[in-house]
Amino acid sequence: MFKKLVEIKTYLTGKFMERENVVDAMLVALLARQHVLLIGPPGTAKSALVVELAKIIQGANYFQWLLTRFTTPEELFGPVSLKELEKGVYKRNTAGKLPEAHVAFIDELFKANSAILNSLLTLINERIFYNNGHPMQTPLMTIVGASNEYPEEGEGLEALFDRFLLRFELDYIREKDSFLNMLKSGGNEKTPPSLTLEELQNMQFFAEMVSIPYEVFDTLFEIRQKLRDEGIHPSDRRFKQSLGLLQAKAMLEQRQEVRVEDILLLANALWETPEQKQAVTEIVRELAQDKVTAALERISAEAQEILNGITNSTSTDEAVEAAEKMKTLERELEQLSVKYPGRREEIESLQLRLKRNRDKIAHTIVGAIGL
Repeated sequence: MFKKLVEIKTYLTGKFMERENVVDAMLVALLARQHVLLIGPPGTAKSALVVELAKIIQGANYFQWLLTRFTTPEELFGPVSLKELEKGVYKRNTAGKLPEAHVAFIDELFKANSAILNSLLTLINERIFYNNGHPMQTPLMTIVGASNEYPEEGEGLEALFDRFLLRFELDYIREKDSFLNMLKSGGNEKTPPSLTLEELQNMQFFAEMVSIPYEVFDTLFEIRQKLRDEGIHPSDRRFKQSLGLLQAKAMLEQRQEVRVEDILLLANALWETPEQKQAVTEIVRELAQDKVTAALERISAEAQEILNGITNSTSTDEAVEAAEKMKTLERELEQLSVKYPGRREEIESLQLRLKRNRDKIAHTIVGAIGL
């Protein structure tokens, strides 16, 4: 079942040139039941990508609409039922409309007017639509919103912008090969893969089971602190929701545990204004590195350097000093093992190597003193 995710990703990235990051994000959002915002000029395949993804999910209700300043609630949420109105009940017929969609695409999102905004916010965030005052639980999994530009300040759309956890800026295809492939595509395209709604729901359940090791939480805290130093303050809610993205990202890569490098995805989630985007990206890229792997590589290199330094030495003092340095590295490994129990197997492997190195040094000491 999980191999289907790889098939879908391969199909979509092959069909839409230079959209690998966006395809990844849309699949992650679908697994995490979150929403994606695409900002870019017309003709950058925003709607085509969502339509293609929706076609892959068999049994899912798909809703798509282009907003204008004059969009009415009826267009998004359904017309008032005349039969119910005759009974004095103001109830909408939601069939085929947003309240019954699993996947939705809302184009020109920031044209949303006050007549639809409150209902739209509640539906996006809480998956609830109030019909005649009664809460209706909606099956919504993800909404992809699109716009040619960011909302202007003072338009009252900050809350709507905040509802989209992942945000991407799209541009026209840049590379020559990608552009030519796009021009030549069509006609004899591959058959798209398929995924049933039940399979997707099972995947969403399993994504929540993906484990998150301590080092990931630790890195998120470091990122939060460094962002604050720059005057950037993502909400606690945004950080909390981001955990689901990381779990979904790991699952997309067919892993059962989140890795620190998965946090790179959050460069598209932790900024609030376009002006913050570059600073957030730089901070996330700086800190979202696998610290354990980096530490193990450094310790391994230092251990080899210590061993090389006494290979041809006959000095007892040098050998004793080398043994002490090796012990220091072993203590550092022990601290890593305690701090990151999920990486214990890798750490123990290097610990064994260091022990063998220390034994070699001990033989050097014995030989140097003539025992």
